[in-house]
Amino acid sequence: MSEFEEEVKKAEKELEQSLVPVVPEAGPEGLDDEFLGDLKMQAQEYGQKIQDVAGKAKVYAEEKVAWAGDKFKELQNKDPRELVEDAKEFARQKPGQTILISAAIGLVIGFLLKGRK
Repeated sequence: MSEFEEEVKKAEKELEQSLVPVVPEAGPEGLDDEFLGDLKMQAQEYGQKIQDVAGKAKVYAEEKVAWAGDKFKELQNKDPRELVEDAKEFARQKPGQTILISAAIGLVIGFLLKGRK
């Protein structure tokens, strides 16, 4: 199990523990209060929505992790000369994107080096 999957399971457990069903307490007026019933229903709806979104996020993240793993394996299997040729071909086909990517990488490296001082 990957570190990401462990974190997702941990978050799901914490979410389940925090979603405690509302148990009516006996009070002097009873629980005929319509407002409390509405609040309980809304809380349950929001809890369900949160669980649905968490499930979708987990599936999305798993797909992206799998895709990144596949791309990483492809890169490991390629010869460095092939990678250079692929980069040159990309730069010929899309020079504008190549410049933007280079600028973004330069900014990130600059921020990293500046932060070390």
